[in-house]
Amino acid sequence: MDDEQITIKLTPDKALVLSDWLERVQMTGLSGLVDDEAVWAPIHRLAGTLDKALPGVFAADYAERLEAARRRLRPPADDGGGESEDSG
Repeated sequence: MDDEQITIKLTPDKALVLSDWLERVQMTGLSGLVDDEAVWAPIHRLAGTLDKALPGVFAADYAERLEAARRRLRPPADDGGGESEDSG
């Protein structure tokens, strides 16, 4: 079982946003979310793999790329004027 590999496919936008979030988890107080030290091994592996696969992580315009990816991934805003779906 240890030799088996699991492949996860992400779009570049999803990979960029996830990479940024994982970095913040590793470097900030968000690490309090990790209640089992065994979880850090796969987190570090995933973060390292994403960093290698995403050349834009080290680009001068990283912040702009990240924000653009976040915008594309967010669900569309509800243009219903504040009305709920149940209102008719």
